[in-house]
Amino acid sequence: MDTLQERIAGEIALSDSPGSTMKKWRELFGISQVDLSKHLKISTSTISDYEGNRRASPGVGIIKRFVTALFTIDGQSGGEVVRNLEKYNMPQGKDPFYTIHDFSAPITGTDFARMIDAKIVSNPGLLDSVKIFGYTLIDSIRVILEISPSEYPKLFGTTNERAFVFDQVSTGRSPMVVIRVAPIKPRIVVIQNVADMDKLAIKIAQIEKIPLLSTKLTTEEIRARLNNV
Repeated sequence: MDTLQERIAGEIALSDSPGSTMKKWRELFGISQVDLSKHLKISTSTISDYEGNRRASPGVGIIKRFVTALFTIDGQSGGEVVRNLEKYNMPQGKDPFYTIHDFSAPITGTDFARMIDAKIVSNPGLLDSVKIFGYTLIDSIRVILEISPSEYPKLFGTTNERAFVFDQVSTGRSPMVVIRVAPIKPRIVVIQNVADMDKLAIKIAQIEKIPLLSTKLTTEEIRARLNNV
């Protein structure tokens, strides 16, 4: 296995809920249970049982077959998912400017907003259709002033199917301007502790079709609520 495959396999093996983690990666790769079952030559009900944690934790052999199948199926359709993962692949952890956290299983935008007591500022109708796999907590001033354009993809960790949570923001305009000109976008943007969101920030969110949320929770409270997901 290469480094990325080893990381995925290790995350499944060490997870408190390995089946949910397998489901997360299958969905991240955009592979249906039917297609995976055909490739592995097992029933969809078996896959469903693993993902629902109704079977004993998968052994090393099953995890290896599962990860290899993800990469093989993606390769047969052009390998776009693997290319993106390798492009964004970063160890989870802390940086002076940002903190990345990946969820053990994806959650809907609606559930995410509820968990952080968020007010929906723009595009409320899109939240139900958005599914995110993690979030990045960003010190907006330091990122805007100090991070180079080539380092921007690092903010996405393993996938852009995530929320950006911006701290140290006065109106919300600067983060949304950065997102407007960036080549890749987060699925949700959260601005902390802004009473009146900037009108341009709202307009950009509408143009980019990104749900824009605000929350009064502190950074510590957000971490406490989300880091066990």
